Amino acid sequence: MENAIETNALTKHFGDLVAVDSIDLKVGRGELFGLLGPNGAGKTTTISMLSTILPETSGAGNVCGFDISKDQDRVRECIGIVFQDPSLDEELTGQENLDFHGRLYGMPADLRKKRSDEVLKLVGLSERRNTLVKEYSGGMKRRLEIARGLMHHPKVLFLDEPTLGLDPQTRRSIWDYIKELNDRDDITIILTTHYMDEADYLCDRVAIIDKGKIIALDTPEDFKDKVGGDIIKVKANGKKGNFKSCLKKFKSIKRVIFDNSELVLSVDRGETLIPKLVEEAKKCGAPIEAISLRKPTLEDVFLHYTGRGIREEEANSRDQMRLRRRMRGR
Repeated sequence: MENAIETNALTKHFGDLVAVDSIDLKVGRGELFGLLGPNGAGKTTTISMLSTILPETSGAGNVCGFDISKDQDRVRECIGIVFQDPSLDEELTGQENLDFHGRLYGMPADLRKKRSDEVLKLVGLSERRNTLVKEYSGGMKRRLEIARGLMHHPKVLFLDEPTLGLDPQTRRSIWDYIKELNDRDDITIILTTHYMDEADYLCDRVAIIDKGKIIALDTPEDFKDKVGGDIIKVKANGKKGNFKSCLKKFKSIKRVIFDNSELVLSVDRGETLIPKLVEEAKKCGAPIEAISLRKPTLEDVFLHYTGRGIREEEANSRDQMRLRRRMRGR
């Protein structure tokens, strides 16, 4: 597969902080590729370098065959980007926002009109084209930003946390637009997210990034296969360290991780193991308060590789902070 993006030891420093640490990537043409990690992991900085917004400190990168340092104008011609924070002009209509973007790319008037019709139809906003953006809902604004990123027929589209702060129903509709876009037009899409379900649903491959490093890269399904079997979460009273020591007798337990107040077990045949765990917990003086069984998710994969989970409550707190800043700005 021909690659749309390649990096070699791509690195970014901010003073003493290493935000991105020697990242090597190869993203194929037409691939929907995810960068998954918590806030501050280096995801946005990575795509900012690839889209020529930030200069790299060291290393190299190519997008559409063009060097991100030496051929910046050519890189910008072939990419679209949807930023993490809103960047629409709310005093203009949806149509006017798209027209302005087309003018920046030197698109002639007839092509701007034709293309805006196409992208508005794609994201379901044709009937709201003449409505001021300040009257749009959050989901409508996000869809318009995706439409704007597509105006000039980019070969590569960067989506930086595209559903941040949106309600679950709107998030799912945005996912469907992204999938349709990738399937229909064969556009290479680079998606950053800290939502496990988003990466799992959308991405062909996922790179887990933490503290500026890519710590693992695979398909969502292969990631979950590596974690393997079943996941049992146990919340027990008493000393959890004692209970963990007691678990060593069970050969079907592959891995035990402390996650906040719970033990997370990677096991084989979890349904047959649960009664034995309950009995053993009583013997160890740590009776089980709650227990659950399920198949692995990308959350478990992140926990497997880092020893900690991406907390949804932390993400929601960040979302709320962003929303409050937006409201203050208005």
